[in-house]
Amino acid sequence: MNQSLTRQFFRFTIPTILSMVAFSLYTLVDGIFVAKGVGETALAAVNLSSPYNSVMFAAGLLLAVGMSTTIAIRLGNGKHHEASSLFTRNLIVAVIVSIVISVLTLLNLRSVAQFLGAEGDTLGYVMEYVGGVSPFAVFFICSYNMEILVKTDGTPLLSTIGVSLAGVTNLVLDWLFVMIFHWGVRGAAVATGLAQVVSTVLYLYYFAKRSKQLHFVKVSLKPSEFKIYRRTLPLGVADSITEMSNGVVLFAFNQTILRLIGESGVVSYTVIGYVNTLVLMVMSGIAQGIQPISSFYYGKQERKSYETILKMALAMAIILSVGSFLGCQMFGGSIVGLFIKRDSLLFDSSVAALRKYSLAFVLMGFNVVLAAFFTSIEKASRSFPISVGRGLIFPVLALVLVPKVLGAKNLWYAGAVSEVAASVIAGEFMAMYLQKRR
Repeated sequence: MNQSLTRQFFRFTIPTILSMVAFSLYTLVDGIFVAKGVGETALAAVNLSSPYNSVMFAAGLLLAVGMSTTIAIRLGNGKHHEASSLFTRNLIVAVIVSIVISVLTLLNLRSVAQFLGAEGDTLGYVMEYVGGVSPFAVFFICSYNMEILVKTDGTPLLSTIGVSLAGVTNLVLDWLFVMIFHWGVRGAAVATGLAQVVSTVLYLYYFAKRSKQLHFVKVSLKPSEFKIYRRTLPLGVADSITEMSNGVVLFAFNQTILRLIGESGVVSYTVIGYVNTLVLMVMSGIAQGIQPISSFYYGKQERKSYETILKMALAMAIILSVGSFLGCQMFGGSIVGLFIKRDSLLFDSSVAALRKYSLAFVLMGFNVVLAAFFTSIEKASRSFPISVGRGLIFPVLALVLVPKVLGAKNLWYAGAVSEVAASVIAGEFMAMYLQKRR
């Protein structure tokens, strides 16, 4: 195997995985402090609010991934000024989208909370959390946008530093706002928002003063200049849906659980949601890590190189996927114990639910990596169905069918059923790709 490619692979994927893990710890830390400092009802409310955060990050990813692919190809072709123009214009669009999201949310806060499934005791908590985090939408979206483009610029380690710094900031502020100042759920939301401010400032400084290839340049905002989004947005949709899928699945599960089990089931799924987010972020880290280098070699028309990158990514994803499943089987009690008291019936049922749900992790990496690979070589017609399938269609269908076939207590297997269905499509597209290659 080409040693240079191996070094590149680990140089991009390891920092990206660490960045995504640090990102996933944002909501996990919120959950731990809210559970200890406010209570289980507030913990359920934070879970109900999580899809809103997913929407913000998905918006940043939608704008960044397709543009990152296009920029990487431009850099591979030596068109540096054109790449910088695309980067600058894309950040302006991200700011505009962010402001729209914040304003619409604050003007319809109660409706947003009710749409997320909040009612009764959880309604006030969800309004506090979403109301506290929505003013920071510009920092969520722009930070995540630049975190991806920093890797495209050739500095993947900085993305890890930025996300880790934000994670530490969130940890400290969560402790201060929730446990010391007793600001409750709103304190956790504000802590998460301020953490994004920190990473945004770091990335802005980098692109303004230290970047290698991408720089802020004067750009035209004529309508004709935005035609590029007809090409980049379809490329970004697949990864955006992968990112948003956690929020979509959270939302769908919450509604089903409230209907079949009640609020106690939502608390159980809150813990499962945190673990699912962590595993999904690891797989997304592998996927996002290979995209800039796969696109670069695709732009240079070096097929052997980007296919080698894919093989390494799939191997890593499968190993970590199986490891995640086994970890939940062996240490499920310790994981649930971080949030729920061990001497309760809710603890035992939550451990059993986590072990059932973790079957979904076995195939998750395979599906996420293949969707990202097809995006990196401009095959949106293949990446899109995989991501839409595993992120939207199959989870909803599984949540309808699994409780009817296996009973309400086994609805936790819906995640695994969804990933199996997505893997069939992903495997078929890969077989088609290999057949055409021959």
